Amino acid sequence: MKSIIQQSKKCFMCENPHCEEHHIFYGTANRKLSEKYGLKIWLCEIHHRLGKQAIHMNKDWDLKIKKMAQRRFLEYYNKTVEDFIEIFGKNYL
Repeated sequence: MKSIIQQSKKCFMCENPHCEEHHIFYGTANRKLSEKYGLKIWLCEIHHRLGKQAIHMNKDWDLKIKKMAQRRFLEYYNKTVEDFIEIFGKNYL
């Protein structure tokens, strides 16, 4: 599924067109759920995995993105927080 967060392939943070797909809720089961529900964004390699602000290196950024994605999920799918917890096993808000 396409992203329900971004329409174009450019870094979510800096708009660099050279980017990689990031599944917001990662790990074996959650990666599949991110794919199913379109909870992914594009990030350049610096913001994805290499820099100090990289989502995989910075827990604060990771949590901010997860909160934003949960809000978008609730809005896009017209779901409740309880629905989100049932699917993803955790509330990030």
